[in-house]
Amino acid sequence: MTFPFRRSAASLSVLALLLAGAPAPLAARTETPSTPIAGSTKAETRPWLYENSDVPIDTAWHFGTLSNGLRYAIRRNGVPPGQVSIRLRIDAGSLMENADELGYAHFMEHLTFRGSRHVPDGESKRIWQRLGVTFGSDSNAQTTPTGTTYALDLPQATQASLGESLKILAGMMADPNIVESAVNAERAVVLAERRESDGPQMRISEASRKHFFAGQPLADHSPIGTVATLNAVTAAKMEAFHQRWYRPENAVVALAGDIDPALAEQLIKDNFGAWTVAGKGAALPDFGAPDPKAPATAVAVEPGVPLGVTMAWLRPWKPRADTILYNQDKLTDMLALQIVSRRLEAAARGGGSFLQASAEQQDISRSADGTFVTILPSGENWEKALQDVRAIIEDAKTTPPSQQEIDRDYAQMDTALAIQVENADTEAGAKQATDLVSAVDIRETTVSPQAALDIFRSGKPAMTPQKILDSTRRLFSAGVFRALLITGKAQPGLDARLASAVAAPVQAAANARLADKAVTMDDLPPIGPPGTVVSRAPIGLKGMESITYSNGVKLTLFANDAETEKVRINVRFGHGQQAFSPTRPVPSWAADYALVASGIGKLGQRELDDLTNGRRMGMQFSIDDDAFEFQAVTRPADYKDQLRLFAAKLAAPGWDPAPIARVKTGAMVAYDAMSRSPDSVLGRDLNWLLHDKDVRFRTPSREEIEKLSPQNFRATWEPILASGPIEVQLFGQVDAEDAIKAVGATFGALSARPDTPAPARNRVMRFPAHVEKPVVLRHEGDKEQAAAVMAWPTSGGFALTREARQLEILTQIFNDRLFDKLRSTEGSAYSPNVQNNWPFSQESGGYILVSSQVRPDRVKYFYDVVKETAADLAATAVTQDELQRAVAPMQQLLMRAGTGNAFWMNQMEGATHDPRYVQAMQTMARDMLSVTPGDIQKLAAKYLVPAKSWSAVVLPDGVAAQ
Repeated sequence: MTFPFRRSAASLSVLALLLAGAPAPLAARTETPSTPIAGSTKAETRPWLYENSDVPIDTAWHFGTLSNGLRYAIRRNGVPPGQVSIRLRIDAGSLMENADELGYAHFMEHLTFRGSRHVPDGESKRIWQRLGVTFGSDSNAQTTPTGTTYALDLPQATQASLGESLKILAGMMADPNIVESAVNAERAVVLAERRESDGPQMRISEASRKHFFAGQPLADHSPIGTVATLNAVTAAKMEAFHQRWYRPENAVVALAGDIDPALAEQLIKDNFGAWTVAGKGAALPDFGAPDPKAPATAVAVEPGVPLGVTMAWLRPWKPRADTILYNQDKLTDMLALQIVSRRLEAAARGGGSFLQASAEQQDISRSADGTFVTILPSGENWEKALQDVRAIIEDAKTTPPSQQEIDRDYAQMDTALAIQVENADTEAGAKQATDLVSAVDIRETTVSPQAALDIFRSGKPAMTPQKILDSTRRLFSAGVFRALLITGKAQPGLDARLASAVAAPVQAAANARLADKAVTMDDLPPIGPPGTVVSRAPIGLKGMESITYSNGVKLTLFANDAETEKVRINVRFGHGQQAFSPTRPVPSWAADYALVASGIGKLGQRELDDLTNGRRMGMQFSIDDDAFEFQAVTRPADYKDQLRLFAAKLAAPGWDPAPIARVKTGAMVAYDAMSRSPDSVLGRDLNWLLHDKDVRFRTPSREEIEKLSPQNFRATWEPILASGPIEVQLFGQVDAEDAIKAVGATFGALSARPDTPAPARNRVMRFPAHVEKPVVLRHEGDKEQAAAVMAWPTSGGFALTREARQLEILTQIFNDRLFDKLRSTEGSAYSPNVQNNWPFSQESGGYILVSSQVRPDRVKYFYDVVKETAADLAATAVTQDELQRAVAPMQQLLMRAGTGNAFWMNQMEGATHDPRYVQAMQTMARDMLSVTPGDIQKLAAKYLVPAKSWSAVVLPDGVAAQ
């Protein structure tokens, strides 16, 4: 059983301020029917998803089966308004392939998107773009070992657009354009995808699959296939694969959206009802069971990757009746594993032999039911890390957990499920449709959030210490045992050492149990008397307010019901990157983890975990260009304590040295991996290079990592937490007066903070000087992989806000053209990407960036295409159709984003200190969407200037630059 939420419509009426003239949705939104709870005695016919199950049927779904065998499920959902989400799943994945067909299921996914009897080759993407669909996010597909799922999110759907879309999808399934020209064209694309995905992680994944599932088809059936089988693909072979598997009886359509279910059902019947396939389809192959005769241990050597060990206890996967009792047992297993994982995390935080370890249960591709434990050692002594983890697991297998320990983790799981119920009316139809086909994939069901919570709670009496002990013993004992050591360095005798280590006797850890200690909000350091409000005024949108307190703290408050039982809090303080020197490095890179984990006052991270357990509270930290940020998503019952938690962090930060040691070790462990592929090299260096080698954007060197200490970390961050302006953003379901008081009692109660504006040189962001030839970077990975980038400087700030917005449209058109030329036509690159970066927080530093992986021998071709495309955009106005294919999806993205508070919060960051953010937010849609072909041409001519471009290429070691 999966646990999706049941949600209906909720949106902000203020969209009218930004967008107008959108087509009407298919039908007015209505409330979904309530779902019966476990134990209901109401007589009912079990729909196809619920056969052999006694879990409560989620009656918000309407189920049906066509005469040809195609199954469908439809539900009304108005989140976001007007959108209809379609998921079409075919029971055809890589496990259905014969030995000479590896990669065919994925190849078929590609072919279907090219064209069908209804759509010329390559035209479906353009049709959907005109309907507002963003390719890659709103329309996409995924092939797994057990199936292929096609996804389409159709914004502002009308009967005509939904009917046209279902017609296209039906044609893609029944009669794709399987001809030699299409196969040959798409072969280059699939090979490019395979080449670009190849790397350390893919090779580790393959080694893991071959070892853990030795003797089963899953061991050798990666969805991407092999170079040999892909090169051997022909239209006739693909037609044969299609005939066997692309059949209506293997298809499920899930449709959730702002639509009358009866109309949607009729459209499904109209478009899929005539789909028939002659002959009989193939029977599902046997996926096998874990082989006890296969080797129990293996070693995989992948240069540069962190040292790691994975243990697995594998049991045969069997289809089961998805009953209430079965799901309660699953939840008990989850609780048992959560207790073990919490103990492992506590040991890792203490600075022991392993940096990280966790335990989880997974049903893998209907091939195995496995318990997996992953271990990342702190140093080279993996045997000690393995021994210590095994000792913690042995303790969990030997002695039942305390009732207090069970209660702690039960509360955490209960809260997670309760939050799903609380937020049930704001979950998007896209997720609901995805959840349903995912349930089909694993041969289980889906229930409403309330039913999931009821099932969990009704099983609580059985979750006794003995029952948890029994689950733990089974999860870590039953089945076939496997262990895999992954290392970056080949050493003689590693296989024997691993076999000896896992066979060695193990004693239960004596210190693994977590102490039971009650922690309350009273244990937080006191702050001070509440502050008073000195000003309060409307700002930005109807219902949004700006409040200033006597100590200088400013609050942007947007009290609204757009997201039921959800409150978003963002605390911006100080000056962000502008607080640091562009030439003198500081340990800013360590703060993302260490600043949060270092505690508050005398409370460490363990105590803070206990304080927030069973509640929706958290603390995420990030560094923006002009502010530092603490963020959390909480709920009405918890938001006041969440505010206090944030305020206490600023008032009395803790300085536990353990997180410093952990983040330092982690950075060293991961360092070598950053040179093993073109993408990882760009991830390490590109931001730094695009900022003209400004050290604030540089990945720290080994020497800098080694120098990190609790003393220099505290010296950097203590004054930052104690100074600079504070802006609190609070958006969500709160009472405005209560929220103002709550902020006054927390942030308003802080002492007035000194503030020194950032030096002028810190506020200047530089772009590198023009280069005639690309800067050459090197990676140590595959000789067939390279990456290339080209960038042009733009600007920053608010003076050219309209241009900044319209550059989003230019870059989308640029991206679309490169996609057609580099991927669809030539197969030279699978993932070309164009992005616009324009910082409003400073007057410089913006750029347009083109990046892609390419073959080393196609680097020159990449640059030729990029330069030709840029020149053409500057020389010739785009057509109205091409412009609309970029504008329509952008308009829909804005409309959908605007139905939630996260969008408005992001737009209003910094608004209490600079009112220009408000104006930019209010005019964003008009600035971006009121664009002409001439505007695009002028922008291209102004910014895509060859004499100002900068470029870089990442080549394999030993491969000469072109």
